[in-house]
Amino acid sequence: MSDNTTASSGGQTAAPATTGRRVPTRYLVLALIFIITALNYADRSSLSITGTSLQEDLGFSSVQLGYIFSAFSWAYVAGQIPGGILLDRFGARRVYALSLGLWTLVTAAISLVGLITTPVLVAVSVIFVLRLLLGVFESPAFPANARIATAWFPTAERGRATAVFNSAQYFATALFAPVMGWVTHQFGWRWVFVLLGVLGVVLAVVWLRWMDSPRHHPRVTPAELETIRAGGGLVDLDAPKTGTPDSPKQQRTRLDRRTIAKIFSTRALWGVYISQYAVNALTYFFITWFPVYLVQGRGLSLLEVGFVAALPALCGFAGGLAGGFFSDAMLRRGYSLTAARKVPSVIGMGLATSIALCSLTDSSPLIVAIMTLAFFGKGLGSLGWAITTDIAPPQATSFVGSTMNAFGNVAGIVTPIVIGYTVQATGSFDTALWFVAAHGLLSLVGLAAMGTIRRIQFDEP
Repeated sequence: MSDNTTASSGGQTAAPATTGRRVPTRYLVLALIFIITALNYADRSSLSITGTSLQEDLGFSSVQLGYIFSAFSWAYVAGQIPGGILLDRFGARRVYALSLGLWTLVTAAISLVGLITTPVLVAVSVIFVLRLLLGVFESPAFPANARIATAWFPTAERGRATAVFNSAQYFATALFAPVMGWVTHQFGWRWVFVLLGVLGVVLAVVWLRWMDSPRHHPRVTPAELETIRAGGGLVDLDAPKTGTPDSPKQQRTRLDRRTIAKIFSTRALWGVYISQYAVNALTYFFITWFPVYLVQGRGLSLLEVGFVAALPALCGFAGGLAGGFFSDAMLRRGYSLTAARKVPSVIGMGLATSIALCSLTDSSPLIVAIMTLAFFGKGLGSLGWAITTDIAPPQATSFVGSTMNAFGNVAGIVTPIVIGYTVQATGSFDTALWFVAAHGLLSLVGLAAMGTIRRIQFDEP
């Protein structure tokens, strides 16, 4: 059935067919969460571009900067499970809007630090706290994205959908790194955070005014709703608890000990946890220390870094899209869900280990080329969110997604701090690059431990 026509239901007369091509609403929803996710990553990675200027202006050491880089992830990890519970209880629309509004305010507040002369430790503490708050307020974002993909997309399109919103992290760097580098160079680091704050307010307003669930969105045709529902999309995932004839009551699973035990005893989930941790270790190197590495380790200027950092990001973006489309293409050709998700992941994370080769050369162009290959591979292999939407039980989709994201983002705590101490102790980034590359191998261990990929089913109470 075409998404571009309407269908009769329950004896109602079908609406006249519209002329021309109509973009399915689910693709517009995906475009919106892609844009919001790009801003999400721009906010969390803003310190990697402004870090050198901020460090010079406020007098931070490398270790202090490493702790500031990690502050986001401490709170981001801690906020995952509460965020997932809120999403399962109140739905994505309201929780996402509140999350976006609050993280925007915190980002903008960083621009005020140090306007009044303060001791270094006070400035460090204030930015550390603001980054903690940013982590708390951003914690529902990716579980909300996964929840939206589960509700709005049939299984055969979900690999592409999750790849699109997940690849926004690379697009954010490709778009915002040059912009933030130029703004910092021309106007100072504070104006980067002002710019991000303004963009966040605009997107929060758009989200609240336009977003709804598939069954209740005024733009969704009956044909598109049936396409989503028949293909495995959980169109009533955010249905009202009370239920209506057109919108059945959504069953909620109590997160008691039995339910949690079932979730944490699932082998596939532990494989996802390990793999996602490894993937995120590469991500956090890229959005924290990579620009600093280019400045301090390779001698590039801040303005050059903004543009050079965009090259691996663009290839990571291309790899992310390629992984999702490749995975869905394998499904359409009759491969199992397990093969369709794992084959791109194995190939991609194998390529990601090439980042270790950067320690063997002094050629900046060659280093950028290696980074570009590594982050293309990292993007290709980043199918953790697609796998999570495939295996999460309908009654606890956001809780499972949040749990996976919590384990994965422990890498955001560990990686910046380990690299900070390593760089300070050795005076170079060589050991740090080997440390990051080893996580490509760790991701393969997680994929092997995952076993067969299929949706978890809870027994009826």
